[in-house]
Amino acid sequence: MTAPATPGRLRAVPGAIGRFVRAQPLGGIALTVLTLFVLAGLLAPLIAPHDPLEQFRRDILDGPSARFLLGTDDLGRDVLSRSLHGARTSLLIGVVTTAVSLLLGTTIGVVSGYAGRGVDIVLQRVMDAVQAIPGIILLLFIAVILGPSVRNTIIALTVVITPSFNRIARGETLRVREERYVEAARATGARTGRILSRHVLPNIVAPVFTLASLIFAGVIIAESALSFLGIGAPPPTPSWGLMLSEGVRYTERAPWLIVVPAILLSLAVFSLNLLGDALRDHLDPRLQHATFAESRRWWRPRPPARLAPGLARAAEQLDATGPTDRRPD
Repeated sequence: MTAPATPGRLRAVPGAIGRFVRAQPLGGIALTVLTLFVLAGLLAPLIAPHDPLEQFRRDILDGPSARFLLGTDDLGRDVLSRSLHGARTSLLIGVVTTAVSLLLGTTIGVVSGYAGRGVDIVLQRVMDAVQAIPGIILLLFIAVILGPSVRNTIIALTVVITPSFNRIARGETLRVREERYVEAARATGARTGRILSRHVLPNIVAPVFTLASLIFAGVIIAESALSFLGIGAPPPTPSWGLMLSEGVRYTERAPWLIVVPAILLSLAVFSLNLLGDALRDHLDPRLQHATFAESRRWWRPRPPARLAPGLARAAEQLDATGPTDRRPD
């Protein structure tokens, strides 16, 4: 029964993306930029002009040229190739960390919010214990204990970020479970699994996904910070944070070593934040209604003041007071 519906859902994805781009132009630009980053990371082995680990000993700290479009670093490695492969590393850590944290945090939050009582108390005390420790201290502690590697970086970031998804999912579940349609589902004998999958989860998707886009940006920054400190992705793994750490010693002699990864990191984080704001505005029905109402009031035709001055004044007064301020005679 579910197989025929799958192609229809897949065909609906381009339409949903098109509606989002038309409604949120800035979000569409951010989505395009992020898509380019993803494609660059995936196709890095094909489009990179050189191996990111290959050392050209005769071209150490060479500036941008026809052979090396973005110059070379202190070991003679091509900065452009390392930047492309660095996008793969940063996006891989960001995607895996955000996905795992979303899954764990949402599951804990939904179970805790819907079950309540003892289950809620136990789960939330564990989450409170994690959140009681400042995030940067906990992140550094876990990263130092586990050692520098991509896998350990993902584990450390996941532990720190999971409580954020738990808080949002639990709050939304507490709100949704009191709605009348959930009570009606319970009254008809629907099982807990069906209520969660058909009524609770679809109504908490919007805030959780909006948070995920914002968390993604924070994960990329945190990964770059850990790599900058030497406890993230280990050398010689290409990473934007590691490139910044290696290039900070040559700021005056070879500024491109820090300018290139800094620009890429800033552009990725800015695009993710912009996409998160656009998703929030697009998925929140209240914000959609307010924006649509303002647009209607902006383009609504007004009577010409010369032909009907009294009617024009009445229309201006109505616009100033708003439709909600009118009272029946």
